Amino acid sequence: MDTPILIKHAIAILPNGPEAVDVLIAGGRIEKVGATLSVSGAQIIDAKGLTLIPGAIDPQVHFREPGMEWKEDLGSGSRAAAAGGVTGFLEMPNTQPATTTAELMAAKKAIAASKSLVNYNFFIGATPEALPDLLSTPNVCGIKIFMGASTGTLLVDKLADLDRIFSQGRRLIAVHAEDEALIRENKARYGAAAKPEDHALIRSPEVALRATRTAMELSRKYRRRLHILHMTTQEEAEYLATEKAGIPVSAEVCPQHFLLPAPDCYEKLGTYAQMNPPLREKRHGEALWKALKSGVIDCIATDHAPHTREEKDKGFPHAPSGMPGVETSLPLMLDRVNQGLCSLEEVVRWMSSNPARLYGIKNKGRIAPGYDADLVLLDMAREKTIENGKLQTKVNWSPYNGWKIKGWPVVTMVNGHVVFREGEFFTDRMGREMIIDAPWDRGEDFP
Repeated sequence: MDTPILIKHAIAILPNGPEAVDVLIAGGRIEKVGATLSVSGAQIIDAKGLTLIPGAIDPQVHFREPGMEWKEDLGSGSRAAAAGGVTGFLEMPNTQPATTTAELMAAKKAIAASKSLVNYNFFIGATPEALPDLLSTPNVCGIKIFMGASTGTLLVDKLADLDRIFSQGRRLIAVHAEDEALIRENKARYGAAAKPEDHALIRSPEVALRATRTAMELSRKYRRRLHILHMTTQEEAEYLATEKAGIPVSAEVCPQHFLLPAPDCYEKLGTYAQMNPPLREKRHGEALWKALKSGVIDCIATDHAPHTREEKDKGFPHAPSGMPGVETSLPLMLDRVNQGLCSLEEVVRWMSSNPARLYGIKNKGRIAPGYDADLVLLDMAREKTIENGKLQTKVNWSPYNGWKIKGWPVVTMVNGHVVFREGEFFTDRMGREMIIDAPWDRGEDFP
């Protein structure tokens, strides 16, 4: 049996707010939380001057394995996650081959069990055929629908196909909400002369809003649990605020969509700023941040979607869309806490407890007895600059290169074991498959 671990002198972000406590960990779970705990024989971690939070859960990453391991794999992606204070991830199905069957899902989980330092679960990809695997594949976090084409071959853009998928079963559906027909119209309009900044015109706000409306109407029609991935527009945020009541819908935003406004991002980064849906003007970022703060948008994801520099240097429109982010998302938000733009309690809600709640992930996202010991110690006073070439992601670049950030993870613990400490990784234990225990799967209402 593993030696119990006692974290002493931490300021912990508990469900009821920050509190100076000790935390006892045994058997991979939190056993006790209280003042001045003492346990004979326990390993002591002195957290004086540090802040303890539940590990972040990134509900949208692309770790590229199988089939595109030169960009990222489940090992390198999970190391980047651990370095960034992310103890669990939900990974997307647009790999090669796409994860569309129970057999392919089992194969991906087997790879993760052998390579991932942090905890994991995976989306199964929808196809126009609405395969039975979408509903029968065990323990997946949801069904991913690409309503607009992006990296990979998965696309479901016909209303009849969408209606058929929404009408079957209860499993959560997560949508990449872009209208494919309108994208094609806009591509024809801008043609071969398009510049990187035209990417946001081809995939315009109307492209996003039209698809989001369609998905929400289908959710309302069938009472189907819906999650809108990487929301990017003021118009969507306003529509969601008006129509969200009475629909089992949630939404997420990525930090880049409120931190990297156009046109500056395209002038500075070129195709390195290219992603789907695109980075947009400042008004959208301000509206998205407001919607996150007010609870209209429920959580933060990264859409970590790495491509190599050689691929990104091909120029528009030949460069692939996507950027890395899993390693920097929590530090970026801690920096905003230090700027007084939000509280640490809000960050924990957006990045830990809400992702666990929204996906029905069992025993995750809280510092409380009985919960898994997925924990992160933060040094809120530490300052460090994000630098290309000094990252864990295999592509080793960041759109935030050169940004000086205040507030960094210093220890990441997964299932009661330290996997990252002060730049060093410990690989004797791998992460585990996160268990989905969602009330809507049992026919209950979305809380």
